[in-house]
Amino acid sequence: MNQETQAISNDIGQLAEDARALMAATADVAGEKVGAARKRLAAALDRAKEIGGCVRDKAVAGAKATDQAVREHPYQAIAIGVGVGAVLGFLIARRCSRNCD
Repeated sequence: MNQETQAISNDIGQLAEDARALMAATADVAGEKVGAARKRLAAALDRAKEIGGCVRDKAVAGAKATDQAVREHPYQAIAIGVGVGAVLGFLIARRCSRNCD
């Protein structure tokens, strides 16, 4: 999961770099529409940074809360994991038996 998160982060970073490069390339282009588009792009980049920071903070807080809950109640966490796994296994097996017929 960490590799997927890193890949997504890299893709978003590359997108931001490309957007900044586009803004730099069009800096000398005159025109009302180009100027307005550059302003919207800059605002979108700023919002994306803020949203990314909020998402990261919430994910870290959620991971810490989950870690704490599992450490406080390890047997309950194991039971929940086994229960969810059994239900998913049952549903997958049932779907597979329908498709295999």
